[in-house]
Amino acid sequence: MTDTVSNQSNRASSQNDEIDLGVLFGTLLDGKYWIVAVTAFFAVVGVMIALLSTPIYRADALLQVEEKSSGLSSLTEGLGDMFSAEGSAVTEIEILKSRMVIGRTVDELGLTNVAAPSYFPVVGRGLNRLFGEPRSIRIDTLGVSDDLLGKALRLELLEADRYRLYGLDDELLFEAAIGELVNESGVALQVGDIVGSPGDEFLVKKEYWLEVVTDLQKRLSVSERGKQSGILSLAIEGEDSAKIESILDHVARNYEAQNVARESQQAEKSINFLEQQLPDVRSRLESSEEDLNAYRQSRESVDLNREAEALLEVIVDLESQLNDLSFREAEISQRFTTSHPAYKALLENRKTLEKQRVELDARIRELPETQREVLRRSRELQVNQEVYTLLLNRTQELNVVRAGTVGFVRILDNAKSALKPVKPKKPLIAVLATLLGGMLGVAIVLVRSFMNKGLESTDGVEALGLPVYGNIPNSPAQKALTLDKAKDIKLLSLENPADLSVEAIRSLRTSLHFSLMDAPNNVVMITGPSPAAGKSFVSANLGMSLALSGHRVVVVDADMRKGHMEKELRVDKSPGLSGYLQGLTEIDELVCEDVGAEGFSFVPRGEVPPNPSELLMHERMGALMVHLSNSYDIVIVDTPPVLAVTDPTIVGKYSGVNLLIGRFNLTTLKEVEIAMQRFEQSGVKLNAFVLNGVEETARTRYNYAYYHYNYESNES
Repeated sequence: MTDTVSNQSNRASSQNDEIDLGVLFGTLLDGKYWIVAVTAFFAVVGVMIALLSTPIYRADALLQVEEKSSGLSSLTEGLGDMFSAEGSAVTEIEILKSRMVIGRTVDELGLTNVAAPSYFPVVGRGLNRLFGEPRSIRIDTLGVSDDLLGKALRLELLEADRYRLYGLDDELLFEAAIGELVNESGVALQVGDIVGSPGDEFLVKKEYWLEVVTDLQKRLSVSERGKQSGILSLAIEGEDSAKIESILDHVARNYEAQNVARESQQAEKSINFLEQQLPDVRSRLESSEEDLNAYRQSRESVDLNREAEALLEVIVDLESQLNDLSFREAEISQRFTTSHPAYKALLENRKTLEKQRVELDARIRELPETQREVLRRSRELQVNQEVYTLLLNRTQELNVVRAGTVGFVRILDNAKSALKPVKPKKPLIAVLATLLGGMLGVAIVLVRSFMNKGLESTDGVEALGLPVYGNIPNSPAQKALTLDKAKDIKLLSLENPADLSVEAIRSLRTSLHFSLMDAPNNVVMITGPSPAAGKSFVSANLGMSLALSGHRVVVVDADMRKGHMEKELRVDKSPGLSGYLQGLTEIDELVCEDVGAEGFSFVPRGEVPPNPSELLMHERMGALMVHLSNSYDIVIVDTPPVLAVTDPTIVGKYSGVNLLIGRFNLTTLKEVEIAMQRFEQSGVKLNAFVLNGVEETARTRYNYAYYHYNYESNES
């Protein structure tokens, strides 16, 4: 039998696990107030967040990174080739966000000096912006000792443009006037201006330089527009539109300045090198000139023939080219290695010229000695003259390059911020908050529904094999009757016979009539799996309904622990059932006859005994049941919950029909199953189940066929 009940329970559970859209829709409809309340709450919170959030503005600027150029004219085209290279946008972005550029901006704008009004946490800033007076502070100079770095100091505005500065432990550091430079207690401070009322407080702090730089690097957004376009877009967001424009402008100008400085630095190095060579070349020129003159005087002015003069011109031109290559090699070696293509081309050119010089030297050796010696000294003089002239020209050219360097970066658009803030997007926040509230409200309703395992139908009970005798709807009239202190007997069957709950009890009366026909006696036990099932309500009103139909009925309140039926029936609880079972009274003094209506009798519970279960097992209980069964048409015994105590299983041995009462949305199917097992183990047959307190909800209306009709006369 137990296995059968378990299998039936599993089948019922699997059926309940299926998702029914009608049930789901009904659940949401039942929880509409939860959904509306949560949605409205989140909508209000979203609107508040949108209104109180600080507006964030965005400023942007535009730069162009051009192909690198040395700025040389056509006269210095060869030198310009040496300084030309391709600029990489990725590299320039990293340079732009480097500490070299950002740090200079932080120093120029004094961004390590932080001063702002003090507001109430979270909502203070927004409330002041919406309803308060404007407040601001400007710090011209701020310096603190190392122990105060990164620590907020409190500044209080006083009358007559004066203020007080308080330290970490709220100790007074000094009092000064606005515009006065003060250097006391490890703080050097000059307040430029304060807008506010006396008593307003401000926070002053000196931030760590590296932290400010790092934060600015994170906030600064740099990207290239298009692929390899060389157009860089700079953007930054902040609360103060004027401040972020200034920051972005300084970043762009500092980046441009370092670029120009870097370009002119190459020309500066070349000028320094050439200026170091000029004195030595000039000295060699003067020495060669003196040497040639001295030789001519010693030989009495020897002149060169035409062949020697032609040879001299070729040699001088060749030596000039070699010297030019030597200077080029000295300059290019500062920028490239010997494996660079430009360096390799220069070395190949030098080999070619040196080969030509060897051939010319062989032709010179064929000349007479005097002509050869004059040619050598003349060549040396002219070569030195060419080298000296070359150095002078190159120095002048590089001076022009240095003076005319403009860099390969230019600012296309200066920083500008939009008139409207980019954050927060107020309509979007309000809509998202409302949607989130709606989804959370739906989730709460569904979770509450899924966590509530209370019975909403009797399908699962029938699947367990327990017959169902009826469903008793919840009665608002019963609640009002319970609260009405003017009524003596608070039974719904007497006060409102047309109530739907009373009609359902009449239907239960009919089902009970057929059950008693096959029962061994006329004793009906009513119990529930757990407290608050409404078994006392069913017992009293079922008894009254039977009495009103002409039966002689007695209702026994066998719940000697928490029974309270005597309060509704307005009878004295003593001596009651507990007194009789303890031998304190007899049966004739126990029963209260004709309570509320003719034919309705009642046995109260009596005083709470220390051992109710043991008393129910006494032989006097059996004698009482036999006497009542013989004296009345129907005996109804109201007992405690079976899962709480063993009293129902004891009383069940004296009864012919046993009814289990469950509460709508409270009693679980598992409790019913365990109650059935409890009776089965005790050898007591459980005849039927009754679901009490059924409420017509959207969930049950969309899925279960428990309909209640009010069929009354339309006549007044």
